[in-house]
Amino acid sequence: MRALTGFALYVLRRLATAFAQLVVIATAVFSVMHVMPGDPVLLLLGAESNPSPETVAAMRHQLGLDQPFLSQYLGWLDRALHFDFGNSLANNFPVADYISASLPRTLELALAAIVIATLIGVPVGIGAALRRGRWLDSALTSLATLGISVPVYILGSLLIVLFSLKLGWLPSSGYTDMARSSTEHFRKLALPAFTLGFGLAASIARMTRASMLEILGRDFVRALRAKGMPERLVVWKHVLRNAAIPVVTIIGLQLGNLMGGTVLVEALFNWPGLSTRLVEAVQNRNYPLVQGSVLVIAGLFIGINMGVELLYGLIDARVRRKRA
Repeated sequence: MRALTGFALYVLRRLATAFAQLVVIATAVFSVMHVMPGDPVLLLLGAESNPSPETVAAMRHQLGLDQPFLSQYLGWLDRALHFDFGNSLANNFPVADYISASLPRTLELALAAIVIATLIGVPVGIGAALRRGRWLDSALTSLATLGISVPVYILGSLLIVLFSLKLGWLPSSGYTDMARSSTEHFRKLALPAFTLGFGLAASIARMTRASMLEILGRDFVRALRAKGMPERLVVWKHVLRNAAIPVVTIIGLQLGNLMGGTVLVEALFNWPGLSTRLVEAVQNRNYPLVQGSVLVIAGLFIGINMGVELLYGLIDARVRRKRA
């Protein structure tokens, strides 16, 4: 009962911290958008049409931009708490509808990338740890370093040249709805997902290798070997199980990072996700769409990281005692 109460307090503290982080992010986004150069009303009306001051004032009043900054902020924050982010300045379309249409595509890309990264990174890390100091360890470690060093934009461009232009195996860009053609959908998902996943695979591989080496050096592993337990059972039943916690943690944290890191990949491969929508909104000074998109991405990032931290705390009581 006492342990349950301690974990409940731990959860409440994490929730309070997450809420405070969201409020800070919302305040920062709302403030920055209002000090950026450019008038959204003129962009909306068309500066080249030379709208009259009366027209500009009427549009500013209609959008609520003539109110004091604090009134605008508090009103927007209250609506955002109810998932109402206002309407797009471009066409008066609800921002929430834009987000609900674009967010699943970004989530799909991020999840596909993390699956690819895990399938590559974990076996590479295990292989490098079991062959420590040999040529295979050096080769896999060098590959991981290369994966971390190459920017996603350059890697994606190289993949397009190789698999689309040279070999013709995969489309270079675009999006096809799953209902229309599942085969074409996954063919267009492959390159952007691998571009994102390759760099993450390198991080996962390095963490897996380091965690495996730490467990392999512990006394209980030497004791199991001394008792004659087969090496295969030592590695897969005992070492890998104990080394999995930090690996699972970094996979979860990388998934959170992906939510804000898909911008370049979506732009390169013309993948119509939320990050692409966000870039277009920034270019057009579309305040409501920018604010809503950033807040949703930040909320997902914080939520995923908090979920991983809570899972880690549930598994390891020492984490709860240290961070409570």
